[in-house]
Amino acid sequence: GSVLGSATTNAQGVTTFTTGCDQETSLKVTKAEFEDNTVTVAGSKEERKEVTVDLTPIKPIIVEDKVVLDPIYFEFDKSKITPQGAAELDKLVLVMNKYPEMVIYATSHTDSRGSDSYNMNLSDRRAKATVAYVISKGISASRISGDGKGESEPAVACGANCTEEQHQQNRRSEFIIKSGGPNSN
Repeated sequence: GSVLGSATTNAQGVTTFTTGCDQETSLKVTKAEFEDNTVTVAGSKEERKEVTVDLTPIKPIIVEDKVVLDPIYFEFDKSKITPQGAAELDKLVLVMNKYPEMVIYATSHTDSRGSDSYNMNLSDRRAKATVAYVISKGISASRISGDGKGESEPAVACGANCTEEQHQQNRRSEFIIKSGGPNSN
């Protein structure tokens, strides 16, 4: 788990590391606009060992006036950002860095279970935690704001007869581009 060294590749994407011959080593490879990838390399007594690490481009996540991320899950009754949520929000930070004029309005929504006031309070805490996380990654507070919407704007209007899948669709965060996106005039 300790970082033993880091290096930037050359234009061909190649770099060199020296490790102990019997030491298993993890390589974490990162590149802007690509998903990180970590591979484990077994130690070897060979002079050199070539390792290829494939990176997957981050799918286009700007759709019309929104930045679309995979669902950001929270633990039940909690507003703390989970590691999974942080990975998704890191994609939002990448997009905001790519478009330095982009201003985002984040909304957090709940399902219809629980009282209206409880859900409004919970979703507001989650929206505020989301905004605070993005700001903690170096995005100016003037570029992102957010509010909780509780259960007031369901994605699926199923009332008291929602399936578990419909409840899940209603528990979501949305990231609306207020200005400065690629489609802004």
